[in-house]
Amino acid sequence: MAQAGLQPIPALSARVIDTTGTLDAAQRQALEDKLSAFEIANGSQIVVLLLPTTQPEDIVAYTQRVGDSWKIGRKDIGDGLLLVVAKNDRAVRIATSKTLEGAIPDLAARQVIDRAITPRFREGDFSGGLNAGIDQISAFISGEKLPAPDGSKGAGDPGSHGLHFVFLFFIAVPFAARLFSAIMGRKFGTVLTGSAIGVLTWLLTASLVLGVLAGMAGIVFALASVLASGARSAGWGTGLSGFGSGRNSGGSSGLGGNGFSSGGGGNFGGGGASGKW
Repeated sequence: MAQAGLQPIPALSARVIDTTGTLDAAQRQALEDKLSAFEIANGSQIVVLLLPTTQPEDIVAYTQRVGDSWKIGRKDIGDGLLLVVAKNDRAVRIATSKTLEGAIPDLAARQVIDRAITPRFREGDFSGGLNAGIDQISAFISGEKLPAPDGSKGAGDPGSHGLHFVFLFFIAVPFAARLFSAIMGRKFGTVLTGSAIGVLTWLLTASLVLGVLAGMAGIVFALASVLASGARSAGWGTGLSGFGSGRNSGGSSGLGGNGFSSGGGGNFGGGGASGKW
């Protein structure tokens, strides 16, 4: 509920919330799937919020209110991160929960904004800026030794596995999806890519459950990568929606925005950085 005179805080309904209409459906879904795959692999929750303005508050104060309200991150761990964009204010903020302040110090957050996000925003490439920023943020979090996500406890060092997952999903999947799709067609290419990711995850973690989840995420992320590269058809637009319907049946830990909810972590202590473009 909005305080008098202040911008309201939207309901936490997905990992990517765009109240400005800046991202098209494919861009929003691709980013949603990327964040979902990262959460499954690492446990940490990252949420992106785009809104027109935070006025009369500055973006720091508004983001703090959002963090206090949404309480993202795992309960008793509190490993949540917010990336807030106030489009009309030309302002962006990365806010870290206290648990992630070591993984992403204020200086590192500022560098992500200055080097990855705002240069692309100045060119009007908001999707590219957000994806570049999330890729760097994910790499920082993956290097931190955090508790393993549910389903992979006892499978080894989560920090080490996290780096493997970042490589698989953000580098190997897009390359393999385009390669296999060119050779075998989009349908079989993306399924083969996801299956390979699932098998590799199973071998890395010794967790069949995590392997299955990673395989599902790999298929979705492969589809999103192919669509984002321009390989789009009417039939596959329907197919992507079908995958979304199936995966959302798993609840808040599923791969889509529907059913997503806060982990109940919260505890944003003011860490992070802001920038302008």
